[in-house]
Amino acid sequence: MAIDRRREAAGGGRQLPEENGSLPAGEAGSAAAAAAAAAATLAVAPPAPAEIQTLPPPAAGSCSPLLLDYDGSVLPLLGGLGGGYQRTLVLLTWIPALFIGFSQFSDSFLLDQPDFWCREADGQGNGTGHLTRGPANHSQSSGAGMLGTPALPTPPPGDNASQCHCHEWQYRIRAGLVQNIVSKWDLVCESSWKVHIAKFSLLVGLIFGYLITGCIADWVGRRPVLLFSVIFILIFGLTVALSVNVTMFSTLRFFEGFCLAGIILSLYALRIELCPPGHRFMVTMVASFIAMAGQFLMPGLAALCRDWQVLQAVIICPFLLMLLYWVIFPESLRWLMATQQFEASKKLILHFTNKNEMNIESDIKGVMPELEKELTRRPKKVCIVKVVGTRNLWKNIVVLCVNSLTGFGIHHCFAKSMMGHEAKMTITHNFYADYYTMAGIALASCLAMCPVVGFLGRRGGLLLFMILTALASLLQLGLLNLIGKYSQLPDSGMSDSVKDKFSTAFSIVGMFSSHAVGSLSVFFCAEITPTVIRGGGLGLVLASAGFGMLTAPIMELHNQKGYFLHHVIFACCTLICIICILLLPESKNQNLPENIPDGEHYTRKPLLPHKKGEQPLLLTNSELKDYSGLHDSSAVGDGVSENTTANGM
Repeated sequence: MAIDRRREAAGGGRQLPEENGSLPAGEAGSAAAAAAAAAATLAVAPPAPAEIQTLPPPAAGSCSPLLLDYDGSVLPLLGGLGGGYQRTLVLLTWIPALFIGFSQFSDSFLLDQPDFWCREADGQGNGTGHLTRGPANHSQSSGAGMLGTPALPTPPPGDNASQCHCHEWQYRIRAGLVQNIVSKWDLVCESSWKVHIAKFSLLVGLIFGYLITGCIADWVGRRPVLLFSVIFILIFGLTVALSVNVTMFSTLRFFEGFCLAGIILSLYALRIELCPPGHRFMVTMVASFIAMAGQFLMPGLAALCRDWQVLQAVIICPFLLMLLYWVIFPESLRWLMATQQFEASKKLILHFTNKNEMNIESDIKGVMPELEKELTRRPKKVCIVKVVGTRNLWKNIVVLCVNSLTGFGIHHCFAKSMMGHEAKMTITHNFYADYYTMAGIALASCLAMCPVVGFLGRRGGLLLFMILTALASLLQLGLLNLIGKYSQLPDSGMSDSVKDKFSTAFSIVGMFSSHAVGSLSVFFCAEITPTVIRGGGLGLVLASAGFGMLTAPIMELHNQKGYFLHHVIFACCTLICIICILLLPESKNQNLPENIPDGEHYTRKPLLPHKKGEQPLLLTNSELKDYSGLHDSSAVGDGVSENTTANGM
C-alpha cells in the first residue's frame, strides 16, 4: 500500500522504477530499442572536437568556495597580519592620516572670523574706528572631528551702517595667522556670505567625491583611485594658495575636497581589507588617532606659517610623498579575489610570499592549485546599484547612513548649546581653549570606543552611544526648558547659572556620544558591505556624514534661525535610529563578506543569547526561505535536498 501511494504521488498512477534502477517488464523492450537507436546515431555522427572545446564556462556561482573564503584560506597563506609586508602596508595607510587631519581642519584657520574695525586717518594721520569682535569659535567645519570655523558676527549696535561703509579695515586674527581669507578680501558686513560659500565648497566637494570615487574604486580598484586622487589634490591644493579672489578660492576648494575624499575612502577600504577579523577595529582606530594628532598640531603649524597661503602650501606638499605609492603599494588582494581577477591575484600572492620570505609549499589548504584552475575565468565587477535588488543588505546600509547623518548632524546642536549660541560667548574667551576643548572631547570619544566596542561589539556599542545621544538631546530640550520656567519663580531658588551648568553637561555628553556614533557607523558599514561594493557603501555612509556636517554652515548662513527645530528633528532621528540598530547584524570577529550573497546572508544574532530549551521568536533562515517562496521553483525542478543551508549552498 505504501508503494502504491508513492507511485500515485509521483505520476498520477504511473509506475515508478524499481529501487535498484531496473525498469518494469513492459518497458524493457522499448528502452532497449531506444538505446540501440541512440548507439547507432552516435556511431554515425560523432561529436565535433570544436563543439566539445567551446562549452560555456562554469557559472560565476560555481567558483571554488576556497578562493572566495579570503579570511579563512588566502589570508592564512600570507601569514595574516603577522607577515612583515602586511605590517608595512598597514603602516603606509596610517602615515597619510596626519596629512588628512591637516586638510580637514584647515578651515578653522583659513576662514576664522577675526576682530575687525574701521580705520580711517584723521587730519594728523592717526587711525580711528570702532572695534567689532569676532564671535566664538563654536561652529562645525568639514573635519571628521567636526570642529569648525566660527560663526560670522552680527553687525555691532549703534553705528552699523557707518561701519559697513568703511574703506579700510583693520583685523586682529586670533588663529595664529597674520592674514587669512577674511582679511585678504575683506569678507565682512555685506560680503560675509562669501565665507559661508567657501565653507560649503570643501564640504560639497567631499560629498560628491565620496559618492563618485567610491563607485570608481569598486570598478577599477582602490589603488588607481588613491594615486589619481593624490595627483589631482596636489594640483588643486597648490593652486588654492594662488587664488586671486574668493570665487577662485571656493571653486578650487571644491575640487580639493573631491580629491581628498578619494584619498580618505581608498585608504579606509585598503586598511579594512588588509586586516584579519581580530585587528580591523584597532587598526582603524590608530588611523583616527593619527588624524587627531594632525588636529592637535594644526595651531602650531598655523603659528609657524603666519600667512594663509604658506599654510595651504605646507598642508598640501606632504602629499608629494604619496606619489611613491605607485611603486610600493599594491592593489587590494581581497578585492582582486572577490572580483575573480585570478591572474592578477596569483601574481600578487607570489609577491606577498616573496616579500614575507615564505615558502609556497606551506599552502596546506590548496589555494594555489585551485587558483590555477580558475585563471581563465572572466572578472566579475559589481556596482553599488546592484544593492537595490537585495533583501537585507540595502536596509543595513540605509540604517547606517541615517545613523551617520544623525550623529554628525546633532553634534553641531550640542556644540552650539555648549558655547552659548544666544550669548555669542566662548567658554574661556580664547580661540585655542575652545579649539582644544572640542578636540579633547573627540579624543575622549575615540578612547572610550575602544573598550566599549571590544566588550559589546559593533552593534552593542553603536546602540549604547546612540542611547546616550538621545538622552542628552531629550534632557537638554525638555529638562532645561522646565528649569528655565521654575527659575523665573521668585521662591524657586534656581538661577540661570544652574540652567547653564546643566546645558554644558548635557552638551559635553552629547558631543562625546554623537562623535562615537558617527565614527562607528562608518566603520560598521565598511565591515558589513561586501568587498565587491565596499567602495560604494563607504561612499554612501561618508557622504551621509558630510550632509550632517553641512547643517552647520547652513545654520550659520541663516544666522541660527530655526536652531531649536533643527535640534528637535535630529533628536527624533536618534529615537528612530535606536530601533533600527537592533536590526543590524553583528560583525565582530566575523569574516568580511566578499560578494553580495555573503552580505545578504550576514547573520543577525540577538543581543542576549537564547536560554537552553527556549524557542526563538524570529524565524530561522530556512523557515524564512520557505515563507518567502523564493526558491520554490528551483526546489521542485532540481530536487533540493532537505539539508540545504540558509544561504542556498
